[in-house]
Amino acid sequence: MVPVPDDESGVRAELAEVRRLLEVGFAEMRGQLALLLQRVDRSDAELADLDQRVDRLERGRWPLPAIAALTGLGALIISAVALVRP
Repeated sequence: MVPVPDDESGVRAELAEVRRLLEVGFAEMRGQLALLLQRVDRSDAELADLDQRVDRLERGRWPLPAIAALTGLGALIISAVALVRP
């Protein structure tokens, strides 16, 4: 038969303390992970919103080069007409 140590209650108390510390640590980790997940979700939403805003800006910007080219072409035509007329 295996002899039972006299300080068995002390070992049990220490194991209970270690278990409590582990549970508290895991609870803190779960809380921190939940906070990080919330931040990631918010960042994803902000990124999607930013992507939509950039798309709208790009769609609204496309006529600007065409307008600049047409203005330049118009100026060229006006100057050519001015040179041809006496």
